[in-house]
Amino acid sequence: MSGSVVFIVDDDEAIRDALSWLFQSRGVAVETFASAEAFLAMWHPGRYGCVVLDIRMDGMTGIELFDRLRETGTGLPVIFLTGHGDVPMAVAAVKKGARDFVEKPFNDNDLVDRVIEALDWADQQRESDAAGAYLAARLDTLTLRERQVMERVLAGKLNKVIADELGITMRTVEVHRARLFEKMGVKTAVELAQTLAAPKRSQP
Repeated sequence: MSGSVVFIVDDDEAIRDALSWLFQSRGVAVETFASAEAFLAMWHPGRYGCVVLDIRMDGMTGIELFDRLRETGTGLPVIFLTGHGDVPMAVAAVKKGARDFVEKPFNDNDLVDRVIEALDWADQQRESDAAGAYLAARLDTLTLRERQVMERVLAGKLNKVIADELGITMRTVEVHRARLFEKMGVKTAVELAQTLAAPKRSQP
């Protein structure tokens, strides 16, 4: 959860204070907001964590804030706090990508456990995104010929076959293959395949 924060967005001051104390008692960093508008004024895509969001608030509702966040393409997990009458609305939000919802009155430890799980998931996504960006940067350094060789190496083709298909000598294939492996930071075709397969986003 390094660098991650629980953003509590609720227009009930008593709930904000209680949740803030609850998360801090479990060693989780917290920021509180009295409205969706206040949260949006602070938030930017570089912030990491989990939003604990009241579904009904004066002004912009929790659902409206959730929709705004989805429009930005953020992967920030959102857990709704909801009253019994709003459960169908919360279920619909989960189907649209919200992480979870917790019905009031809620069990303190259950809520914290769910949020910590969401924070861990968000950290995994951040690591996966960073790995994907690093891989993309390395792929961008490959020449067209190196990409052609890579495709055939991944298909399990021998150097002689690659040379015949590309109309070049085996020695040239070996040179391109060596440069390809060096740029991708691997030593074998198996390592290359594993590297390309690694940055997969986890499921929510």
